Amino acid sequence: MFELALDPTTWAVLCAVALAAGFIDAIAGGGGMLTVPALLTAGLPPHLTLGTNKLAASFGSLTASYTYYKKNLFSPKFWVASIIATAIGALIGTVVVDHLSLNFLNKLLPIIIILVACYSLFGNLSTTQGDELPKLTKIMKIKQWLQGLVLGFFDGLAGPGTGTFWTASNGMIYKMNLLLNCGLARSMNFVSNFISLITFVALGHVNFLLGITMGFFIMLGAWIGAHSAIRFGSKFIRPVFNTMVILLALKLIYEAYF
Repeated sequence: MFELALDPTTWAVLCAVALAAGFIDAIAGGGGMLTVPALLTAGLPPHLTLGTNKLAASFGSLTASYTYYKKNLFSPKFWVASIIATAIGALIGTVVVDHLSLNFLNKLLPIIIILVACYSLFGNLSTTQGDELPKLTKIMKIKQWLQGLVLGFFDGLAGPGTGTFWTASNGMIYKMNLLLNCGLARSMNFVSNFISLITFVALGHVNFLLGITMGFFIMLGAWIGAHSAIRFGSKFIRPVFNTMVILLALKLIYEAYF
């Protein structure tokens, strides 16, 4: 069994990274791109890193999603298909990652994120300025199922960048403003985090002490981030989102090809 022995400086660095990750994830997603590499650098094996990160991330995604819900920026009843699909996708993805190597993702992830980066730079994240949800039709439910299954699976399989993918795909699929977009993205991120966490716990891939410690700092960062997004709106969210996507792309390209 893996024994965790970290010096106080490493613990402090991981907690600081968790605080920053929670803030970023609550606004634009992508916080896992900070915590996962930090945990790997600290010496945790890959599967334990993913499981522990899910525990920590669940604190932040719960805080952010609850904040958006209380501000009437997320309606569970409207997005029930997305919730179920995301949960199923996350379960399948986590089971798969327990049996497969993640090496192939080193080449695939940069391509996906570059596409997101291009869309964020040249496309529109939101096509309306109102607070109305799109009409709930049969086609809309199909879109919810497909989006939830794919992104839930990705979060269970790898995780980092899932919140960013939610924000980008929401902008392409639904006609709603950016705050409603973020409310959906952060809430679905919590669903996949939680389901994946339960699965990782069952598989024995979670360090509870480190995960809970980092989780509290992520939760604090998420609270600050969610309230900052709600207060400052699109003008604040858009540059943070674009910056995160570009950083994700550059980081993954460097790791995969150089």
